[in-house]
Amino acid sequence: MDMATRVSLVASPALARAVQRLLRPLARLLMAYGINYVAFSNLAKGVFVDVAARDFPDDGASVTDSRVSLLSGVHRREVKRLREEMLLRAAPPPVVSLGAQVVSRWCADAAYLDGQRHPLALPRLASQGGDLSFERLVESVSKDIRSRAVLDEWLRLGVVTLDAEDRVHLVEHAFVPARGLDEKSFYLGKNIGDHLAAVGHNLLDGQPPFLERSVYCDGLSAESIEQLRVLSRELAISAMQEINRRALELQEADHGRPDAARRMTFGVYYYSEDAQPGRGEGR
Repeated sequence: MDMATRVSLVASPALARAVQRLLRPLARLLMAYGINYVAFSNLAKGVFVDVAARDFPDDGASVTDSRVSLLSGVHRREVKRLREEMLLRAAPPPVVSLGAQVVSRWCADAAYLDGQRHPLALPRLASQGGDLSFERLVESVSKDIRSRAVLDEWLRLGVVTLDAEDRVHLVEHAFVPARGLDEKSFYLGKNIGDHLAAVGHNLLDGQPPFLERSVYCDGLSAESIEQLRVLSRELAISAMQEINRRALELQEADHGRPDAARRMTFGVYYYSEDAQPGRGEGR
């Protein structure tokens, strides 16, 4: 796609309306945490500079400050400063990095699943459950972090519970902390970022297009909404568990291949609210 086409896309009224709509929940979230437009503008400025420098190479030539300024719309003096600082790519919180791998194995390995393929409650210690224990599960992913440290953090975040028999129960079939702003913020950036990347790929006629679909229905009662919420959750968890199991099998099969350098994300979401006509969020 040439530059003129990109400009026409950005100038598209339909695209502008779509961007306004997706910014509404983001603005609501940011203001709830005291982040106003000025702070958001400063964040966005750095991102525009970083994307212009990284994602729009000029036929192999070095990307100059002038070119980045032209693409991003940020003044050249600020481009120089921002490029020197260059955004640090935030590493996930330690509990997220390890935790996602542990939960992935817990939800995919048949040894840790019951007859309905739900994650088993695991004895906390190997002395209680042997290989089928929370301690051994954590060790199967990393021997550098003690299972007690993982358990304490997960109890704090609400990811697991501990029963009277000293068994660890996974609260969710996917790693979604009930508490912990840092951990939730990491998933906000990762999940919504990949979703937007898929949408952008499709809008720019990328081939093959990525899966990006949703189901919408209005005129529903609160009871109907609750039924759909429960059904959506059940189906989503089942689908994610199946994708997770297959992904781990393929990851193991691909281990050591020189071309095994790609990643994927599969996600689902559910949302409901009272219909509020006149808010500029027409469906």
